[in-house]
Amino acid sequence: MTTEQAWEILTEFTKSESLLKHARAVAVCMAAYARAQGADEQLWTVTGLLHDFDWEIHPMLPDHPVKGEPILAERGVSDEIRRAILSHANFTGVPRTTALEKTLFACDELAGFLTAVSYVRPTRSILDVDVAAVKKKMKDKAFARAVSRDDIRNGAVELGVELDHHIAFCLGAMQEKADELGLRGSS
Repeated sequence: MTTEQAWEILTEFTKSESLLKHARAVAVCMAAYARAQGADEQLWTVTGLLHDFDWEIHPMLPDHPVKGEPILAERGVSDEIRRAILSHANFTGVPRTTALEKTLFACDELAGFLTAVSYVRPTRSILDVDVAAVKKKMKDKAFARAVSRDDIRNGAVELGVELDHHIAFCLGAMQEKADELGLRGSS
């Protein structure tokens, strides 16, 4: 599946600009990890784009992503991508065993958190975010309270990298694509 085909599916089911931004941010982080690991960048990008495609039609857990999976199957999305999407939710019972699955889980919450941190910078720019600012905000339970800090930490553990490295890696990927993600702000 191409990124264009994935984008068509995503935009068919997702109208919220913030959810579309989130999908792009996760895809950017996934693509960067794919390049670093010599994996299939398009496959990883498509997985990032589609991971929450059904959130607006299935906003209650455990419906998301379980009820979205058959829709993706009907659209010809591969078993590998569908399994990774199922595995990014702990409650589905689908264990994360592959690098693709572990990376999706690791990037999902962190990409959302990095976006939130960039929005509270005076410039509203991801270019003005650093690892120290992210870690400080992680300690503030009132900030972006819907984002699971445990998932961010556990994602790094599952990837086998230090949390600081994971934050810096995803931050760098998103900073490189700041314009595409709408996160350049006014820096």
